[in-house]
Amino acid sequence: MSRNCGTGSHDKHDVYAALCPCRNVLELLANKWSALAIGAMEDGPVRFGALQRVLQGVSPKVLTQTLRRLEDAGLVSRTVYPAVPPHVEYALTELGHSAAEPLAHMRDWAERNVDLLYAGQ
Repeated sequence: MSRNCGTGSHDKHDVYAALCPCRNVLELLANKWSALAIGAMEDGPVRFGALQRVLQGVSPKVLTQTLRRLEDAGLVSRTVYPAVPPHVEYALTELGHSAAEPLAHMRDWAERNVDLLYAGQ
């Protein structure tokens, strides 16, 4: 399924086309830590430490990189409150909330089907 390209870089968006920028979006959203971080922010703003506790196994470096990529893409906003130490919250933007729904379905599917996928191994 393709759509007209609003970037002007080619005639239409086609995630199967090697040079389509849709591939970058798919790569970002299909990343494990991106999908989990977006899910962790579905209910509202979250501080870095709280995200790190929810996303068990993520290093501070990887979480920082993930949040920066999501912020650069316009999926997450970062708000710094003047305090000592600094109080920083991350929240989904409207675009981030629109990505959260299909990612929630993917996470739910994974939890429902993990046993079937690895049965007999």
